[in-house]
Amino acid sequence: MLSIEWTASQGWFAPRITPYQNLSLDPATSVFHYAFCCFEGMKAYKTSEGQVRLFRPDKNIARLNRSSARIALPKFSIDAFIELLSKFVAMEERFIPAARGYSLYLRPNMIGTQRTLGVGPPGSALLYLIASPVGPYYPTGFRAISLEATEYAVRAWPGGVGDLKLGANYAPCIVPQLQAAKRGFHQNLWLFGEEKFVTEVGTMNFFAAIRDKETGKKTLMTPPLDGTILEGIIRDSVLDLARERLKPEGWEVEERKFTMDELASAAEDGRLIEAFGTGTAAVVSPVRKISWRGRLLECGLKEGQEAGDVTRRMKDWIEDIQYGVEEHPWSWKI
Repeated sequence: MLSIEWTASQGWFAPRITPYQNLSLDPATSVFHYAFCCFEGMKAYKTSEGQVRLFRPDKNIARLNRSSARIALPKFSIDAFIELLSKFVAMEERFIPAARGYSLYLRPNMIGTQRTLGVGPPGSALLYLIASPVGPYYPTGFRAISLEATEYAVRAWPGGVGDLKLGANYAPCIVPQLQAAKRGFHQNLWLFGEEKFVTEVGTMNFFAAIRDKETGKKTLMTPPLDGTILEGIIRDSVLDLARERLKPEGWEVEERKFTMDELASAAEDGRLIEAFGTGTAAVVSPVRKISWRGRLLECGLKEGQEAGDVTRRMKDWIEDIQYGVEEHPWSWKI
C-alpha cells in the first residue's frame, strides 16, 4: 500500500510504499464520527504484449481533489500523485492479470485522522492507496440488468455532494438497493424531484438511446452535470466517443434533463432503443427492464439479446483503448 500523511502545520509528509497492513486509529478519529472520507476507483491494465496502462488517471485525481476540498481535506498535486501511482503499479505488476476483462483495481482513499470529537476541519489526514486484482464484472458473460425506478428515497440533491465520491454518499443507498433486490431487481434507477428526473443507476451514470416521435432521429442522452450527477470518467469517455463516432452516423448526443415519464413514454411507444449504465467496474452495463409504478418497461432488447448495438460498441471501443488495442491519448503507459 502507498500512504502519505498530512498535517495542517507541516503539509504533506514523505510518501511510503509498505506491505499491506492495518491502520491504527484512535476511537475519537474524526473519520469515524463525521465522515471525513473520500475515495476514487480506477484500474491498471496489461496489454497483450505485457505493457501496463492506466486509463485517464488525471481525471480520477482531479475528481479526488474536488471531493477532498468539499469536506475540508487537503488537495494533492495531480502530477505528483500520478508519478507515485505509476511507481506503485510498476511494483505490483505481477498482480495485473494479462487477459482482457481482467485488471488491477486501484483504490485511493483520503480520511481525516485528527483525534477529536469537536466538529471542525481535520488538522491531520491520511491519503492511502490499496489494490486488488479483479476479473470480469460479468463472470458468466455480458448480461443485461433490471432496474427499479426509485422515488421514495433520494440519492442526491442540488447543492449537496452527490457529484463527489464521498463515503457518506454510498451507505444510505444500500437499504433501497436491498429492497429493490427483494423485489427481483438488480439496481435502483434514482429519480429526483416532483418531476421525477432520471439521475443515476445504482452507482453508475445512466444513458438512454431514443428515437424522436416526429422525426425518427436517434439520440443518445444522459443527465447533465447539475450537482446531482457524479462526473464519471467512463461517462465523459462515452460522450466524447459518441460525438466523434456516432454523430457521423446521424445520431444526436445530448446532456439534458429528462423525466421518468418521458423515458416510460419512449419505452411504451417502442422508441427506447436501448439503455445502459457506465462506471469503472463494468465499463457499460446494459439495461433490459425498468419497473415504474406497477409497469415493467422494456428497454429495447429482444429475446436472448443482452446488449444493444451502441452499448456493445461503447464497451468494445473503451476496452480497446484500456488494453492498448487502439492507441489513444487516454491510455497512459507505465
